[in-house]
Amino acid sequence: MTNCKPALTPIDTKAKLPSTTGVAVRDPGEYRSIAGALQYLTITRLNISYAVQQACLHMHDPRECHLAVVKCILRYVRGTTSFGLHLHGTGVPKIIAYSDADWAGCPDTRRSTSGYCIFLGDALVSWSSKRQATVS
Repeated sequence: MTNCKPALTPIDTKAKLPSTTGVAVRDPGEYRSIAGALQYLTITRLNISYAVQQACLHMHDPRECHLAVVKCILRYVRGTTSFGLHLHGTGVPKIIAYSDADWAGCPDTRRSTSGYCIFLGDALVSWSSKRQATVS
């Protein structure tokens, strides 16, 4: 995908990925390898964290629609190679935290996903995204 057409966004946030719909990928090991590499990339590319998390939810039984999402993320990364995490000092350190959750966002289990991020000054120091254990 070196010469692919870059994508403007890493994933369509409105669409939900079904777990068992569609044809299984030919080589699940390759899917897992690419998704794992993208997970590693999220350390400095926080803007793809949600998309990579959605792709990694299906590592146990990847389908062609999941592979299409992974390819879209790769196309986005190809077009945004100059993006990354930039840390710099600030005068007055302050802690700012944000949190959010969707409402029954998973089409299969109807479970919600919640997440948070915490900043110390301008630097992101902690973040998480997690599927909730029970249906609300």
